[in-house]
Amino acid sequence: MPTETHPLDANWKFHDYAPGEGLAAGAFTAEFDSAGWLDISVPGDVHSALLAAGRIEDPFYDQNENKCAWIEEREWWYRLAFSGPLRPPDPDERLQLVFHGLDTFATVWLNGIELGRHKNMFTPAVFDVTRHVRPGQPNTLALCFDRPLDYVAGFTGRFGEFQSWGPNEERVFMRKAQFGYGWDWGPRLPTVGIWRPVELRRECRVALVGAHGYTLEIAPDRSQALVAVKVEIERFAVSGAGGATRPLTAHIDLSHGDTVFRAAVDLEHHTTGTAYITVPHPALWWTHDLGDPNLYDLRVVLRDAERELDRRDMQIGIRTIELDQSPDPGEPGTRFFRFVLNGVPLFAKGANWIPADSFFASMPLDRYDALLKAARRVHMNMLRIWGGGLYEHDHFYDLCDQLGLLVWQDFMFACAIYPDHVPEFAAEVEAEARYQVRRLRNHPSMALWCGNNENQWIHDMACWKTPGVRVPGELFYNETLPNAVADLDGHIPYWPGSPYGGNDHNSMDDGDRHNWDVWHGGSPRKFGELPHSDHGPDGVSYRRYTQDTGRFISEFGMHASPVVETLRRVIPEDQLYHHSHSMDHHNKDNPKNKGDNLMLTVTGLPENLDDYIDFSMITQAEGLKYGIEHFRRRKPHCSGTLFWQFNDCWPVLSWSVVDYYGIGKAAYYYARRFFAPVLASFKELPDGGVELWLTNDTLQPVSDRVAIMQRSFDGSESWGTMVPVLVLPNSSQPIWRSDPDTLISAPDHYLRVRSTNNHFPPNRHFFAPIKDLKRDPQPVTFTIDAIDSHTLNVQLAAPTYALFVNLSVPHDGTRYSDNYFDLQPGEKRTITITNTDIVLQPEMVRVRSR
Repeated sequence: MPTETHPLDANWKFHDYAPGEGLAAGAFTAEFDSAGWLDISVPGDVHSALLAAGRIEDPFYDQNENKCAWIEEREWWYRLAFSGPLRPPDPDERLQLVFHGLDTFATVWLNGIELGRHKNMFTPAVFDVTRHVRPGQPNTLALCFDRPLDYVAGFTGRFGEFQSWGPNEERVFMRKAQFGYGWDWGPRLPTVGIWRPVELRRECRVALVGAHGYTLEIAPDRSQALVAVKVEIERFAVSGAGGATRPLTAHIDLSHGDTVFRAAVDLEHHTTGTAYITVPHPALWWTHDLGDPNLYDLRVVLRDAERELDRRDMQIGIRTIELDQSPDPGEPGTRFFRFVLNGVPLFAKGANWIPADSFFASMPLDRYDALLKAARRVHMNMLRIWGGGLYEHDHFYDLCDQLGLLVWQDFMFACAIYPDHVPEFAAEVEAEARYQVRRLRNHPSMALWCGNNENQWIHDMACWKTPGVRVPGELFYNETLPNAVADLDGHIPYWPGSPYGGNDHNSMDDGDRHNWDVWHGGSPRKFGELPHSDHGPDGVSYRRYTQDTGRFISEFGMHASPVVETLRRVIPEDQLYHHSHSMDHHNKDNPKNKGDNLMLTVTGLPENLDDYIDFSMITQAEGLKYGIEHFRRRKPHCSGTLFWQFNDCWPVLSWSVVDYYGIGKAAYYYARRFFAPVLASFKELPDGGVELWLTNDTLQPVSDRVAIMQRSFDGSESWGTMVPVLVLPNSSQPIWRSDPDTLISAPDHYLRVRSTNNHFPPNRHFFAPIKDLKRDPQPVTFTIDAIDSHTLNVQLAAPTYALFVNLSVPHDGTRYSDNYFDLQPGEKRTITITNTDIVLQPEMVRVRSR
């Protein structure tokens, strides 16, 4: 019989006890009476179940997070009654109980018998229950989740001469999502429970434990590709006359549309084998901006002479991915840090991804669809999964494959030193790395395995007087993790940390870089130099981005408020003002006035809530625009910008551009313009002049006539010119320089550029901070037409220059064809608003500008 899988996800119950009380009460026994226990979803978590049962208030509202601290002090028990399989296992079969994710320190019983213990939420817990399951009869599973802090009490502080650092030291001694213990954007709500599916598997003789499809090479003319499929098996029973082995073959089908390629691997005397398939005229997997993310169906069926034993179905992409770190001849003494997809260097445009919910196990999967499609709509081609969160759900990676989004995958270590000197902990890390590499290696979206987030960099700053001192955890980053990648994958690059490389692990000359000069007020340094920071207005200013000549900027950003509707959901009415206790509770960064110092030089300080929302959004959007335009102009010397951060795990004042409810801030809509495949941007010159650059990330040349003009904010035009341009594929170059005799560098004037062939979105350049512009804002006029029950067209017109025109409908799921844009004097635009979940009414629409 082929492998059979029986889900065990329904009808679970849970209850809490003081430590040790559950065991004393017999909660592990089959006959225990669980009347009065509460229902809980699997996958799921304790917090969500308690909220559904009314035992806790919404942890995200006001300061209710603090009221949930008691959950950490209890042990949590799960129980499930289920019917055993009708057919007993044959002599050459086994029954495997598989928990794909337990969060985190769990003991498991079946029918009162302890099966074992587990202590890593990033690896499955697998138990052979062949002798313990009662076929055709009632069975009882029981789990006890112990208090995590009980397991780490003896470890804290055990780093010898090293001073531990990073938020909430206790988290580093457990293989659990680190952000759950609080971060500078997240609450302390450490989850508990069965967070991934549970199943009972019946296997016969042999199990298919791995199938790895990868591309060995693509012909230079792309006329064919060589694809390998490696099959890995585990034998657990031998049957046949006299104990002889039976023939064992893995049959492989690789298909795309109606075309099928077949191969076979003989495994009679081996536990691994590889088939090689030549694919003529392959449909390559590309990021969505360079081509189509074509996928092939791969099926591996394990058979003996008589029957099918096991099978795997998956999708793979035919593609090669490399990390080019060769010397950069354009800037001697530096090296590239750029991804090369199918032989084509690409500029990575995207953001950092954190868990999309503090209660990630209970989050509906369609939230991933909404967020990842939102990323693609604004031209992102890469997301970095940050190392303090999760190896994401399978659905995340499947969607990235389908949408043509690359994934930079951190291993789950962040902002801390880790106890690589503890053998038991090191063994857990090795098992975790090998499991996750085997799990994720087939996804064509996978672009990089990265050892950690900021650990080498911060440790060097903490130990700056002794440069080169060993980093606790480097055994993992230098040996355990790269060895797992090399052994089980070997075709996706590995990088030891982020940031990493050069003279200082945050170098501008080599490797990737985190620019926290802006916002956190840091400063560039080298090994052995004292770290320095300046939190004043000049120290945190986004204009410092132009001083950054980094190779690949993998973190940078600044705060902005979410929209007022989001704030109203979680902030009491009497606390809806800037720096109220509740608002500051929803700002986890310190000191709380960093955003004020940034706004001070851009918009001025807010006087009311609307000001705060608008000013913080303007500052974030303009700051990201300013920085990303600079980095993109530097192509190819800079080859990527992944700003911090894309999303939120709860409703919060943070660096995100999309809030917890999926509502885009101003910077999200700006991203569609500053990440456009072709970008026109103005560069300020030291002599007071201005250059116009065109950056072309496409694989085709751009031929255009570019219109450049200077106007005053009241609408009068000072001058205009047309410039013919030809920009080569995958390049960036200046195309125009201002004339000092005609340029008016005054706060009542601006520059504007547009493409006469619609190759790029229009752009503008101001000659003063927004707060100092000399203009006379007038309300935008508008009319609204209902196209159907789910669609509105809003016609807008501006009598004078309108800054930050934004439309809002106070309902989740509302989409706008554009938002948070400028209107020139006399300009008219039509914006389409859609929401398939509600009937849209014109009176729902709010139109504002600055």
